[in-house]
Amino acid sequence: MAHEVKVPTLGESVAEATVGEWLKQPGDAVAVDEPIASLETDKVAVEVPSPVAGVLQEHSVAVGDTVEVGALLAVIEEGATGGASGEEADRAKEQREEGQEKREDSAASPAKQETSEAAYDAAQSLSPAVRRAVLEHGVDPSTIKGTGKDGRLTKEDVVKAAEAKKDGGGSVADAAPQQARQIDAGAQGDGGTSGRNEERVKMTRMRQTIAKRLKGAQDNAALLTTFNDCDMSAVIEARTKYKDLFAKKHDIRLGFMGFFAKAACLALKDVPAANAYIEGDDIVYHDYVDISVAVSAPNGLVVPVIRDADKKGFARIEKDIADFGSRAKEGTLTMEDMKGGTFTISNGGVFGSLMSTPIINPPQSAVLGLHRIEDRPVVVDGEIVIRPMMYLALSYDHRLIDGREAVTALKIIKEAIEDPTRMLIDL
Repeated sequence: MAHEVKVPTLGESVAEATVGEWLKQPGDAVAVDEPIASLETDKVAVEVPSPVAGVLQEHSVAVGDTVEVGALLAVIEEGATGGASGEEADRAKEQREEGQEKREDSAASPAKQETSEAAYDAAQSLSPAVRRAVLEHGVDPSTIKGTGKDGRLTKEDVVKAAEAKKDGGGSVADAAPQQARQIDAGAQGDGGTSGRNEERVKMTRMRQTIAKRLKGAQDNAALLTTFNDCDMSAVIEARTKYKDLFAKKHDIRLGFMGFFAKAACLALKDVPAANAYIEGDDIVYHDYVDISVAVSAPNGLVVPVIRDADKKGFARIEKDIADFGSRAKEGTLTMEDMKGGTFTISNGGVFGSLMSTPIINPPQSAVLGLHRIEDRPVVVDGEIVIRPMMYLALSYDHRLIDGREAVTALKIIKEAIEDPTRMLIDL
């Protein structure tokens, strides 16, 4: 019996999504609840599970199509087992043969054809970000061991494989897949020399949304950034002294983010405007702190939320952050994970950033930017000493937050980090 698979409910106020990739092809056997497709919404990638066991009969939409909630995605022949037969198998065969012909037409040489075909076949189960990384680095995805969910490849896996290939003396450029669009310099009259490649990739729905929201923040808010620097000696000393006991008791690593999250809670309590937002002609204040933590995911930056951070201890905050990071890498964050948030912390220091002007996450009115720690000469008690220093940046909506309030909030965070005891006695 044929069973229709439709676009599921995607979350509050989310009415449509883009088909990111098909995880199962026509003719493939599927089990109950096994993911068959990945849909990209404004914030997350959502996997669509099969409601029945059987064989995937056909795709009703293609990768890149926009689909609404309730739209038909695929048809599954319920109860069938093993490989497909009949029309389903013929259709799958035709699709493979068509792809084979396209690859043969584009191959420049037998050696490159082999690489291209292997990359093409393996790429059918890759996410858009991983697929693009494969094309950029010219690696064969079928030879890489995935570290993501269910052994799937991540962008980091591809980058590491490319670096290993370089270290081994191979040329990544020599193995570039033929799917990349090549510009023939000879056509421009240079005597037939070629080599410069160009690739056009459609923006994912998530990247489009990020672009719109960030541009909207610039257009609608009066953005300003205030800076300070922070001596990290006390926090580093505390981590060094207690990290083993902390890990043993809580089964989680003691990081820096817990300190900054708790310090931010102190600042937002004393400067409530930094934990508020503008709605029409009103200012909406919160008596709680939900901290959005900027996390890098394969498809772009996501901001899952630590709920009630002001009421949580260091261990719970660190566990939440570790869970967010792991699920962002696997692409399993949900809409609920990123809903709301009253204040954001973005740590560019993990990528080596010395200083930046972070942009607010609408409708929030402030964001704290963290940066790399480096030894710098500073004056303490009239003497020049070397201390581990970090630049802090607080970007804020000047329509709501005055300069004095912004400077005060950042100063409270700085003082709490330089003297962590303040966080224990609420100073």
